[in-house]
Amino acid sequence: MVEVLQNLTNLQYIDNRIDELKRLQGDLPEEIYDIETEITRLQTRIKRSKTEAKELQMEKASLELEIKEAEALVVKYEEQQLTVRNNREYDALTKEIESQKQIRENAYSRLEEIELQSAELVQSIEENEKKLEETTLLLEKKKSNLNKLIDSNKKEEEELRLKRKEATEALDSRYLRSYERLRKGLHNGMAVVAMEKGSSLGMMLPPQTQVEVRRKNKIIFDENSGRIVVDPSFFEQARKQLNL
Repeated sequence: MVEVLQNLTNLQYIDNRIDELKRLQGDLPEEIYDIETEITRLQTRIKRSKTEAKELQMEKASLELEIKEAEALVVKYEEQQLTVRNNREYDALTKEIESQKQIRENAYSRLEEIELQSAELVQSIEENEKKLEETTLLLEKKKSNLNKLIDSNKKEEEELRLKRKEATEALDSRYLRSYERLRKGLHNGMAVVAMEKGSSLGMMLPPQTQVEVRRKNKIIFDENSGRIVVDPSFFEQARKQLNL
């Protein structure tokens, strides 16, 4: 059983160091994800604004053509009024002239709105493109910092992964499954902890449990946290064996 306890402690000791290397990366991975999300959002916003601006320009061209057609019809109907034979025809042409003038006025009014909307879109696109450029530079910087951290720890992490593989192979599958299950259920991943001054992570252990831990002849679970509690000598031995 001493060998089992030592193998479990060795595995925890290795995992502690792997977790420490991950913590050294800090919040960088999460920050990078958030920045990438923001970049996607900005790109979508810019694309949408450019599409809207293009549609406004197409509408503008259509309205300008509509104005020309309306003005041409006004001239045409006014000329026809000079040759009409009765008031009924004259009144009909007058209505057509007023209708075309209204079409022209509505088009001019809409053109003014388009000018304002286009100006706002241009400003929005410029601001978002500037922000996109700044955010992209920030992303590159964050990725560079993360890559430097990963590169600096790469060799040690590879060695740790190899030692972890050896440690898992040294454990019976049932003990390994229990260990992995415990690690997944704990926020700090510490499935095996050392008993320090009769306590486990600051929680005092019952006297009988303390005695059983010191005997080193069976696996002892902390009734409060569910963790495996071992004599501190196992962690000291792990440090010597693994040279970490």
